[in-house]
Amino acid sequence: MKLLVKQEHAIYYLKDNLTEEVLYGGAAGGGKSALGCLWLMEMCQKYPGTRWLMGRSKLKNLKETTLNTFFELATILQISKQFHYRAQENIIRWNNGSEILLKDLFHYPSDPNFDSLGSLEVTGAFIDECNQVVYHAWQIVKSRIRYKLSEHGLIPKMLGSCNPSKNWAYKEFFKPYRENTLPQYRKFIQSLPTDNPYLHPSYLQSLLRLDKNSRERLYFGNWEYDNDPATLIDYDAIADYFNPIHITPEGLKYLTIDVARKGRDNTIFRVWHGWLCIHREAIAKSGLDEVVARARQLQAKFGIALSNTIADEDGVGGGVVDFLKCKGFINNASPLEMKENGTYVKPNYDNLKSQCSIKMAEMITARMAGEICDNDTVQQTTIEEMEQVKLKDIDKDGKQGIIPKDRVKALIGRSPDEWDSIMMRYWFALRKSYNARVRVG
Repeated sequence: MKLLVKQEHAIYYLKDNLTEEVLYGGAAGGGKSALGCLWLMEMCQKYPGTRWLMGRSKLKNLKETTLNTFFELATILQISKQFHYRAQENIIRWNNGSEILLKDLFHYPSDPNFDSLGSLEVTGAFIDECNQVVYHAWQIVKSRIRYKLSEHGLIPKMLGSCNPSKNWAYKEFFKPYRENTLPQYRKFIQSLPTDNPYLHPSYLQSLLRLDKNSRERLYFGNWEYDNDPATLIDYDAIADYFNPIHITPEGLKYLTIDVARKGRDNTIFRVWHGWLCIHREAIAKSGLDEVVARARQLQAKFGIALSNTIADEDGVGGGVVDFLKCKGFINNASPLEMKENGTYVKPNYDNLKSQCSIKMAEMITARMAGEICDNDTVQQTTIEEMEQVKLKDIDKDGKQGIIPKDRVKALIGRSPDEWDSIMMRYWFALRKSYNARVRVG
């Protein structure tokens, strides 16, 4: 079987003595699943008695897609008699003793640390559509690659396939690749549908007829777009947020403080003039006295009233609220009533954080909020977090909420603290129409 040029590049890295992790894809129609299946087939035949993992976010999807590709390729290559598929055990067992284990890699709340993989030992792994699993799953699988490596003179090898997605795959592979900072043990290979001469022209045309976000991702391989319908802030709105030529600084000034919790290093301050963030700073490993002192300095410097200062009151932040005597923001507090047509109504949000996040996302999408920021690192970090502001349970009726912080942390590999200091700004908009009934610190 003749491989695509990009597939040949990937196979080269999967066989060298330096590369340990390969991410392949970045668009539709590039032969991602086929590459992974062909690699596992070759390894199982070449190294008898080895054990390999084929994984995906959900086992059901793996069986309906990747596994079917495996069987189709085996038929074409006329090697179907060299193995037996044991459906009940989720194992492909080869006649020479090699095995391919089919694994469900979804991040289940009942197994947050993937303890189900704890005793697993494999020789190598292929995770199809790896952008759909959390980074911790990728890391755990990588730590399980040690079976019979020395016996066959191998090093740990891991292959992932994906379409563009603004999560850990972007952060760990694509962005370093684009900036030429990808470590030597990792390789990224972008494969576009136009790289595959065997695709039918009608398929390419169907990709071009997709909506803008999907077309950019799946045809052009543009990683800066996200077509998740749950996403609240699109890429263009985020770009405009950091280019706020349309925002006029006017009215009162406000200070939002996301206080460092246990295990975190930074407390983040943002100063707002109206809906424009005019200053952002962070202080590392600070005690309550330092946070309070710096908040007072910012209040004096920018002329911010104490009543226009708010701090995250959960955990350690409660002490800041007590000492500073500012407003307190409790993430899981009940949402505040909102004025509609002259009447206060109970909003349909699951908590205060969801309410402020969703409403602040609307402000950013409407180009009514922005930020002056000349720090590329801060800007990129904030962009990553804004892209993860998404509705949870989008297909279910009930109260609106955003995906929880621990889920976002699993996706991007850190806590989304920049967004917390941004979304709190909307609390003051709620207070304007609901002054007497707001809980304060």
